[in-house]
Parts: sequence; C-alpha cells; structure tokens
Amino acid sequence: MPAFQEYFDPSHQLVRDSVRRFVEREILPDIDQWEEAESFPRELYLKAGAAGILGIGYPEALGGSHEGDLFAKVAASEELMRCGSGGVVAGLGSLDIGLPPIVKWSRPEVRERVVPQVLRGEKISALAVTEPGGGSDVANLQTRAVRDGDVYRVSGSKTFITSGVRADFYTVAVRTGAPGFGGISLLLIEKGTPGFTVGRQLKKMGWWASDTAELFLDDCRVPAGNLIGAENMGFACIMGNFQSERLALALMANMTSQLALEQSLKWAREREAFGKPIGKFQVIKHRLAEMATALEVSREFTYRQAAKMAAGQSVIKEISMAKNFATDTSDRITTEAVQILGGLGYMRESLVERLYRDNRILSIGGGTREVMNEIISKQMGL
Repeated sequence: MPAFQEYFDPSHQLVRDSVRRFVEREILPDIDQWEEAESFPRELYLKAGAAGILGIGYPEALGGSHEGDLFAKVAASEELMRCGSGGVVAGLGSLDIGLPPIVKWSRPEVRERVVPQVLRGEKISALAVTEPGGGSDVANLQTRAVRDGDVYRVSGSKTFITSGVRADFYTVAVRTGAPGFGGISLLLIEKGTPGFTVGRQLKKMGWWASDTAELFLDDCRVPAGNLIGAENMGFACIMGNFQSERLALALMANMTSQLALEQSLKWAREREAFGKPIGKFQVIKHRLAEMATALEVSREFTYRQAAKMAAGQSVIKEISMAKNFATDTSDRITTEAVQILGGLGYMRESLVERLYRDNRILSIGGGTREVMNEIISKQMGL
C-alpha cells in the first residue's frame, strides 16, 4: 500500500507496525475458528488494551494515547482490518461509538470510572440507538426515559447492537422530551441494572465473529447522574458521533477493497487457464486495473475528509459522500473478486468469500446509503 506521506508521519508508521504485529500474533492464527464459532475470546480485549490499541485517540489522563491524532487512529484501524474479519474489528471497535459521548459529555466521576476500564479491555462499551421500528430514523426513537427524583425510569427496546451481548456499559439514546430530535437524551446504562435485559445473539449474514443483540428495558431505573450531556441535547451528540463512525466505515470499506484486490491479484498470477495465468487475459487485466483505480480514488477522498476533520473543519456532506463512495467501491470490488476467483471465491475457506459477506453491512451501518444521500442533498440546499 502507498505510504501517503502527506497524511502519515513516522509516528503513524510505528502505530501501523505495532498493530500489524498484534494482528499477526493474536488474531490471524485463530481467525477462521472464531468466525465459525461466531465469537472471539473476551481475553482479546485485554490483550488489545495492554498493547495500547484500544486507547488510541483517547486522553492520556484516562489511559489513552495519541489524543487528537486522527491519523494514528486511521493507521490502527486499517491494520486491524488486515485480520480479514469485519466482525472482530467491529467487536473490538465498539468502544469507538460507545465511549466518545462519555468522554466528551458525561460527569467527571462517571467518565473517570468508566473510560479507563474500557481502554484497558477490562470492560466493553457499546452504543444503543437503533430500535426495532426505527432504523435510521433516529429522531423518531421511542425508548422513553422519565425523570423520577434521582433516577430515570426507562422503558423500550433496542436492536442490532454491536457488542450487545457482552458489553458492560451501554450508551443509550432515550426520549426524555417531546417528539422529534429535540427530545432525545443519552444515558449510560450498566449491565445488571434491574429492568435491563439482553436478548438473544442475532444471526447475521456477515460479521459472524461480532456479537449483535437485542436489548430490553422494562421500567429500568438509571441514576440521574448517568445522563450524558444536557437533557434533550442527545441528538446533537449522536450526530457528532456519527461523523466519526462514518469515517470508520469508509476506512473499513476501503480496506475490504484492498484485501479483495490483493487476493484477486495473487490469484490472477497463480491460476492458469488455457495454458497461461489468467492475469494475462485482457479481460482480467482491465478488470483489475479498474478495481485498483476505484480504490485509489476512494481512499484518497476518504483520507482528505479525515484531514479536514483533524483540522476541525465540518465535513457533514463530504463524509457522507466518502462513506457512499467507499461502500459502492467495496460492493463492486468484492463482487469482482469473487468472480475472478470463480468457484474458490464461493468457498468458506476463501478470504474473498468472507469479505463479500462482511462488506454488505457497510452501506447500511452508521446511516444507510439512502440517508447519506438525504444528508448530501440537504447540505446542497435541496
């Protein structure tokens, strides 16, 4: 992969090398077994915490490192994807959508108790926004939280929650006010709180190694001190969080494309048909050239938006564009990779087969492709 010196410096290369060694040592030897088991050991969080991977991008005072260095996070995220399992990456990375609101807006005593444990890998953090009847329509969420003295009484349900089975801390979107985006708040709800139960682990097309769950809240009593930010200001917190999540999904899509392209190139050089490697046939050569071109364009555009984010610029429109373009590209490249590998590309023993399955969620999670287009068009004044 090109060095992209305009975005990455030598310290980022050190991060990249460290995470790559971690993946080679702690994940790749067992990844096929974990995929088939639809889970990975909880101990992996502890190992990733001890290696400093979970803390990248978080304040040093809370046990993190490289605070404010977005490209250290980019480098680490890309190297984690080298394991070839979106499920493992999503599971290990659920803290990056669950934790930021706690870091930014929770009370100091809550932040100082929760965040260090998660960054060490001792506890797991998850974000719970999506509801069975809501999907991407966040402003219409129905889970209700009513203030009752020094607690909130919460009732409702959530679904499709990454790390939902194993998480210890849940950043939960609730309705504390009137209908619409102005009545939404965020609460920290801890596993074991009376009235809070975790449903079954959901069976998925891809991301097999991540746990995804339904959550149920039945008059769940949450301490009022667990409110994250101001009451009825949760929607703004969620939307700010979404920008980082969309960048992460674009990076995952681009690395999915990268791995699929690498597998296709390897196969095109090794596989022979009609007396020569299939990569010598013009139809395959041109297909690979187009795949590589699309990936380069997508990656450069994504990096550019990351650089703007790092500089404090608003990229609401552009990060939505980047997510759509990257996932369109990974849709195309994973499909082409399966076709190039032929029968092998359809076999579970093939990395390409897993990439094809795992890829499908990327244009849905973090806001669907259609929602991204709504955001883009609104930012264009339509």
